[in-house]
Amino acid sequence: MISMPFLGAVTSALTGHYATVLIFVLVGFVFAGLALGVAKLIRPSNPSPAKMSTYECGELPIGSSWIRFNVRFYLIALFFIVFDVEVIFLYPWAVVFKHLYPVPGLGAIVFWEMIIFLSILTLGLAYVWAKGDLDWVKKLTERPTNSTASAALEEEASTS
Repeated sequence: MISMPFLGAVTSALTGHYATVLIFVLVGFVFAGLALGVAKLIRPSNPSPAKMSTYECGELPIGSSWIRFNVRFYLIALFFIVFDVEVIFLYPWAVVFKHLYPVPGLGAIVFWEMIIFLSILTLGLAYVWAKGDLDWVKKLTERPTNSTASAALEEEASTS
């Protein structure tokens, strides 16, 4: 029978690492709870209408807060986040690539993987640009001219 004495040591070491993480999480929650509890006990509580009103960068709020925002704000923010997060992946790649480049074959694979990744990003950017979603002021859709609209109305009137 073959005994593996090291298996128990590995298991206890892993358990120790999990226990360390659990202790840090618990200490974090206890610290946050204590800080919030002490702040609630110490701070003054005197709400007034001025304190309870909505603060808009020093301006008094005017009108309803239930207004429609232009979807372009969300699109630009979404495109920025997507491309900004993707650029973040370039930094670790550059650090690792510096060490992998001298390795025969491996440096080329890592390089071409990043070229494929960047080409997919470039195609996505070209698509968004061609679609016109990066234009802040979009052109109005073409409306039929008066002669076309009047012809369509005459045709509709004659059929009914």
